[in-house]
Amino acid sequence: MAKPAHRPTGVNFSSGPCAKRPGWSAANLETALVGRSHRSKEGKARLAAAIEQHREILGIPADYRIGIVPASDTGAVEMALWSLLGPRGIDLLAWESFGSGWVSDVVKELKLKDTRTLKADYGQIPDLKQVDWSRDVVFTWNGTTSGVRVPNGDWIAADRQGLSICDATSAVFAMDLPWSKLDVTTWSWQKATGGEAAHGMIVLSPRAVERLTTYNPPWPMPKLFRMAKDGKLTEGIFKGETINTPSMLCVEDILDALGWIKSIGGLKASIARSEANLAALATWVEASDWAAFLARDPAIRSCTSICLSIKDTWFAGLDAEGQAAAAKKIADLLEKEKVALDVAAYRDAPPGLRIWGGATVETADIVAVLPWLDWAWAETKQQLQKAA
Repeated sequence: MAKPAHRPTGVNFSSGPCAKRPGWSAANLETALVGRSHRSKEGKARLAAAIEQHREILGIPADYRIGIVPASDTGAVEMALWSLLGPRGIDLLAWESFGSGWVSDVVKELKLKDTRTLKADYGQIPDLKQVDWSRDVVFTWNGTTSGVRVPNGDWIAADRQGLSICDATSAVFAMDLPWSKLDVTTWSWQKATGGEAAHGMIVLSPRAVERLTTYNPPWPMPKLFRMAKDGKLTEGIFKGETINTPSMLCVEDILDALGWIKSIGGLKASIARSEANLAALATWVEASDWAAFLARDPAIRSCTSICLSIKDTWFAGLDAEGQAAAAKKIADLLEKEKVALDVAAYRDAPPGLRIWGGATVETADIVAVLPWLDWAWAETKQQLQKAA
């Protein structure tokens, strides 16, 4: 099969850190407050601006607290788990690597006993009707390593007694989140906004704040996780007074990314761009004789971390090691040609490809890379068959 004639302009399809916004340049960061304290008046103002711009674009209610926290989305989730869990039983949902990681943290690290895990294989989702909302519930909105998202928020009880704790890192800015049903929501700058790594966001509902100020966990609390003291919320965290030292270069970058989202039409436009990327891939998959979605059900298929499996009968006949090697070779060929970087499936996921479809990726580049996927597959199959 001949190499395609046309190459995508943007070739960064990593699922984190993700592609920068169209037109991004390091020159946009020349006004960054480098060399200045984040506790200076101007430093705190820029951090507060990042918080309030997130509130404005995402439509987060005025009585919800928003904080910038360390250690990316992982740090934000861990803060919630260590600070809030314990008073009630816990339902833990897991259908991919990161959800399974939260299960491990709660059961093996916090060693909480009254837990129930609802699991599903990659490409599927647990039965959401089985969730007990008298308990706290921990879940991912979008499984970054499986390409599976919850279909909507209808399954979350409006009259829940427990807290809903949602890792939404690859969903925010690409999916419509029902804030009234989310008590804790976390994400990182490095996903849908194309921001830089290591900075997380945490959003707390009034119900979550009440838990924070009335419950004192029985275990030692690391300083980086402390959001309350002596029964009072540490309000400064939610006004730009971060627990640790943030990168002001990264702060400038996220302000640039948020400005871009506002310039294209805000959240609705950002979601539409991501859905258009999924639609372009879906049209191609429907006609493909070798590629399929890992998430077979369109209702739960992610529009950001789009995971592809390989349905070819020759591939199915390979052992697990052979399948992994073949999938890796496809990704390596695409990287060698510099047409698609970082598209290998996550290491714990079934062999295949993973293409980021968030708003910072142009649909034209998705369309342009598809013939290259066909070429790389044909080359891989031919080469491996000859070697055999």
